[in-house]
Amino acid sequence: MSNNIVLIGFMGVGKGSVAREISSRCDIVNIDSDDIIESMSGLSVKKIFEQFGESHFRDLERRVALWMSSSLQDTLISTGGGFFKVESLNKIGTVVLLDASFEKIYERILAHPNAQAKLKKRPLFADLEAARALYAHRAPLYKEVADVVVDTTDRTLEDIAQEIITEVINR
Repeated sequence: MSNNIVLIGFMGVGKGSVAREISSRCDIVNIDSDDIIESMSGLSVKKIFEQFGESHFRDLERRVALWMSSSLQDTLISTGGGFFKVESLNKIGTVVLLDASFEKIYERILAHPNAQAKLKKRPLFADLEAARALYAHRAPLYKEVADVVVDTTDRTLEDIAQEIITEVINR
Protein backbone atom coordinates (compact mmCIF):
# COMPACT_ATOMS: atom_id res chain seq x y z
CA MET A 1 0.00 0.00 0.00
CA SER A 2 1.06 3.54 -0.67
CA ASN A 3 -0.62 5.46 2.18
CA ASN A 4 -3.72 5.92 0.06
CA ILE A 5 -7.13 6.19 1.70
CA VAL A 6 -10.13 4.83 -0.19
CA LEU A 7 -13.54 6.11 0.90
CA ILE A 8 -16.35 3.67 0.15
CA GLY A 9 -20.05 3.65 0.95
CA PHE A 10 -23.47 3.86 -0.58
CA MET A 11 -24.18 6.55 -3.15
CA GLY A 12 -25.03 9.83 -1.48
CA VAL A 13 -23.42 8.98 1.87
CA GLY A 14 -21.02 11.94 1.48
CA LYS A 15 -17.76 10.43 0.28
CA GLY A 16 -16.92 13.39 -1.96
CA SER A 17 -17.83 15.98 0.67
CA VAL A 18 -15.80 14.21 3.35
CA ALA A 19 -12.84 13.88 0.97
CA ARG A 20 -12.93 17.61 0.18
CA GLU A 21 -13.08 18.44 3.89
CA ILE A 22 -10.11 16.20 4.70
CA SER A 23 -8.14 17.53 1.74
CA SER A 24 -8.73 21.12 2.88
CA ARG A 25 -7.31 20.28 6.33
CA CYS A 26 -4.42 18.04 5.35
CA ASP A 27 -1.71 18.08 2.74
CA ILE A 28 -3.29 15.26 0.75
CA VAL A 29 -4.42 15.05 -2.86
CA ASN A 30 -8.08 14.16 -3.34
CA ILE A 31 -9.42 12.40 -6.43
CA ASP A 32 -12.77 10.85 -7.32
CA SER A 33 -13.00 7.53 -9.13
CA ASP A 34 -16.15 8.59 -11.01
CA ASP A 35 -14.42 11.79 -12.20
CA ILE A 36 -11.56 9.70 -13.58
CA ILE A 37 -14.03 7.40 -15.35
CA GLU A 38 -15.86 10.38 -16.84
CA SER A 39 -12.58 11.91 -18.01
CA MET A 40 -11.39 8.60 -19.46
CA SER A 41 -14.62 7.90 -21.33
CA GLY A 42 -15.69 11.42 -22.23
CA LEU A 43 -19.15 10.63 -20.83
CA SER A 44 -20.96 11.27 -17.56
CA VAL A 45 -21.64 8.30 -15.30
CA LYS A 46 -25.33 8.66 -16.12
CA LYS A 47 -24.62 8.55 -19.89
CA ILE A 48 -22.35 5.52 -19.49
CA PHE A 49 -25.17 3.68 -17.70
CA GLU A 50 -27.73 4.79 -20.30
CA GLN A 51 -25.65 4.03 -23.39
CA PHE A 52 -23.60 1.02 -22.34
CA GLY A 53 -25.11 -0.38 -19.14
CA GLU A 54 -23.85 -1.11 -15.68
CA SER A 55 -21.49 -3.93 -16.70
CA HIS A 56 -19.52 -1.59 -18.96
CA PHE A 57 -19.31 0.95 -16.14
CA ARG A 58 -18.01 -1.75 -13.76
CA ASP A 59 -15.34 -2.67 -16.34
CA LEU A 60 -14.23 0.96 -16.36
CA GLU A 61 -14.09 0.91 -12.55
CA ARG A 62 -11.83 -2.15 -12.66
CA ARG A 63 -9.47 -0.42 -15.10
CA VAL A 64 -9.32 2.65 -12.87
CA ALA A 65 -8.71 0.49 -9.78
CA LEU A 66 -5.77 -1.26 -11.44
CA TRP A 67 -4.28 2.10 -12.39
CA MET A 68 -4.77 3.42 -8.85
CA SER A 69 -3.14 0.39 -7.24
CA SER A 70 0.04 0.86 -9.27
CA SER A 71 0.19 4.63 -9.73
CA LEU A 72 -1.08 6.52 -6.67
CA GLN A 73 0.68 7.41 -3.44
CA ASP A 74 -0.51 9.48 -0.50
CA THR A 75 -3.87 10.11 -2.17
CA LEU A 76 -7.39 10.33 -0.77
CA ILE A 77 -9.80 8.59 -3.12
CA SER A 78 -13.57 8.99 -3.03
CA THR A 79 -15.36 6.29 -4.95
CA GLY A 80 -18.70 5.47 -6.50
CA GLY A 81 -21.12 3.31 -4.53
CA GLY A 82 -20.20 0.08 -6.34
CA PHE A 83 -16.45 0.60 -6.45
CA PHE A 84 -16.01 -1.56 -3.32
CA LYS A 85 -16.44 -4.66 -5.53
CA VAL A 86 -13.19 -4.19 -7.50
CA GLU A 87 -10.77 -7.04 -6.88
CA SER A 88 -7.72 -4.88 -6.20
CA LEU A 89 -9.41 -2.62 -3.63
CA ASN A 90 -7.16 -3.64 -0.73
CA LYS A 91 -4.08 -3.03 -2.89
CA ILE A 92 -5.06 0.60 -3.43
CA GLY A 93 -4.95 1.65 0.22
CA THR A 94 -6.72 1.73 3.57
CA VAL A 95 -10.44 1.26 2.92
CA VAL A 96 -12.69 3.53 5.00
CA LEU A 97 -16.44 2.90 4.97
CA LEU A 98 -18.69 5.89 5.51
CA ASP A 99 -21.75 4.25 7.02
CA ALA A 100 -25.30 5.52 7.50
CA SER A 101 -28.80 4.13 7.16
CA PHE A 102 -30.58 4.34 3.82
CA GLU A 103 -33.13 6.70 5.34
CA LYS A 104 -30.43 9.06 6.63
CA ILE A 105 -28.65 9.09 3.27
CA TYR A 106 -31.87 9.86 1.41
CA GLU A 107 -32.83 12.51 3.97
CA ARG A 108 -29.44 14.25 3.49
CA ILE A 109 -29.79 14.23 -0.29
CA LEU A 110 -33.28 15.72 -0.10
CA ALA A 111 -32.09 18.40 2.35
CA HIS A 112 -29.26 19.50 0.02
CA PRO A 113 -29.85 22.82 -1.80
CA ASN A 114 -29.30 21.04 -5.13
CA ALA A 115 -31.34 17.96 -4.20
CA GLN A 116 -32.80 17.41 -7.66
CA ALA A 117 -29.37 17.61 -9.30
CA LYS A 118 -27.96 15.23 -6.68
CA LEU A 119 -30.71 12.70 -7.38
CA LYS A 120 -30.35 13.09 -11.15
CA LYS A 121 -26.60 12.42 -10.92
CA ARG A 122 -27.27 9.07 -9.22
CA PRO A 123 -28.98 6.87 -11.84
CA LEU A 124 -29.61 4.02 -9.42
CA PHE A 125 -31.76 6.34 -7.24
CA ALA A 126 -34.34 6.68 -10.04
CA ASP A 127 -36.32 3.84 -8.42
CA LEU A 128 -36.39 4.43 -4.66
CA GLU A 129 -37.42 0.89 -3.73
CA ALA A 130 -34.75 -0.61 -5.99
CA ALA A 131 -32.18 1.71 -4.39
CA ARG A 132 -33.35 0.64 -0.92
CA ALA A 133 -32.98 -3.03 -1.91
CA LEU A 134 -29.52 -2.37 -3.34
CA TYR A 135 -28.54 -0.66 -0.09
CA ALA A 136 -29.78 -3.65 1.94
CA HIS A 137 -27.73 -5.98 -0.28
CA ARG A 138 -24.56 -3.87 -0.18
CA ALA A 139 -24.50 -2.75 3.48
CA PRO A 140 -22.94 -5.96 4.87
CA LEU A 141 -20.60 -6.27 1.88
CA TYR A 142 -19.18 -2.79 2.50
CA LYS A 143 -18.34 -3.80 6.06
CA GLU A 144 -16.59 -6.97 4.89
CA VAL A 145 -14.06 -5.05 2.77
CA ALA A 146 -13.58 -2.03 5.07
CA ASP A 147 -10.49 -1.60 7.22
CA VAL A 148 -12.19 1.21 9.16
CA VAL A 149 -15.92 1.96 9.58
CA VAL A 150 -17.04 5.52 10.33
CA ASP A 151 -20.66 6.02 11.36
CA THR A 152 -21.81 9.31 9.80
CA THR A 153 -25.28 9.35 11.36
CA ASP A 154 -26.16 12.73 12.87
CA ARG A 155 -22.55 13.93 12.65
CA THR A 156 -21.12 17.02 11.05
CA LEU A 157 -18.82 16.88 8.06
CA GLU A 158 -16.06 18.35 10.22
CA ASP A 159 -16.49 15.66 12.89
CA ILE A 160 -16.44 12.84 10.34
CA ALA A 161 -13.33 14.25 8.67
CA GLN A 162 -11.60 14.64 12.04
CA GLU A 163 -12.25 11.02 12.94
CA ILE A 164 -10.67 9.85 9.68
CA ILE A 165 -7.72 12.20 10.14
CA THR A 166 -7.19 10.90 13.69
CA GLU A 167 -7.82 7.20 13.03
CA VAL A 168 -6.23 6.80 9.61
CA ILE A 169 -4.00 9.68 8.56
CA ASN A 170 -2.34 10.46 11.92
CA ARG A 171 -2.00 6.89 13.17
